[in-house]
Amino acid sequence: MLPRSRVLAASFAALLSGAGLCAAETRGPQYVLISFDGANSIALWDRSLKLADATGARFTYFLSCVYLLSPEDRTLYRGPGKAAGRSNVGFAASREDATQRLARIWAASQTGHEIASHGCGHFDGKDWSKADWRTEFGQFSTVFRKAWEINGATAPAGWADFAAHGVKGFRVPYLSTGSALDGALKEAGFAYDASGVSRGPQPPVEAGARAEFALPMIPEGPSARRIIAMDYNLFVRHSGGIDRPSQADEFAERSYQAFAAAFRSEYDGARVPLQMGFHFTLMNGGAYWTALERFAAEFCVKPDVRCVSYGDYLRERRPGDAAAIAAAGG
Repeated sequence: MLPRSRVLAASFAALLSGAGLCAAETRGPQYVLISFDGANSIALWDRSLKLADATGARFTYFLSCVYLLSPEDRTLYRGPGKAAGRSNVGFAASREDATQRLARIWAASQTGHEIASHGCGHFDGKDWSKADWRTEFGQFSTVFRKAWEINGATAPAGWADFAAHGVKGFRVPYLSTGSALDGALKEAGFAYDASGVSRGPQPPVEAGARAEFALPMIPEGPSARRIIAMDYNLFVRHSGGIDRPSQADEFAERSYQAFAAAFRSEYDGARVPLQMGFHFTLMNGGAYWTALERFAAEFCVKPDVRCVSYGDYLRERRPGDAAAIAAAGG
């Protein structure tokens, strides 16, 4: 027979082990928030939605409203302090192209994805006034609401309500915030802003009724130097912003390893939500989309991982605010 002291020790160890298992079983899910800025290319709309179907992921698309205006309709947009019909990122190729994009936007919204605002002309608004931002937000809302009509097409049933209430979040172009933006966001009634940058993954910060999200800086490359978890920043680091498709495999591997390591750090740790940002542009031969697809196929399919939109994250994490989030919009 074992001495009483050893029996007690074994029982205590078993108790601790059981408690650990229980704690592990009751841990919350690991959230991953994947977003796309711009949302222009029809081919990449289709590619992203195919990825979502394959992995169960749901994305946030930060739309630039100029992609709903053809060259013949471009003067309907006038950025603050700019001539009518100007944009830093161009416009839709044609009314047909804009209508095809609208069809993807509607399909995405009906299958659990989120459409959010990236403004319109992709100008750097760090020096804009609150009135400038109100103008930009107002033009986004007007173009978005009237987009089908502008392009000579019939809006699907439900579009008017979606256009009025479905856009809940915002990300500023270039992640370039300014002193007037906060007040403008508050007046516009956005549920969240995803324009920040943080040293590492962190939960959103509450700013009154609005949540403030920050893209994290994650270790990357042989020296594990931190970089914003966004494809454009990786593009600049890897190739100085010059396309080098011949090195696509190398850059895709580096990016995947950085994303995967950042994920595992949170998944095995405090499970802080991991945010990752992309564009509808295939930089360095599509290296960053390749890394994203590999990441989503490996991690978004896990039963305790939730690859969701920003809006769904807020609804799940702040259920008491669900009605307010649903009603918010810019």
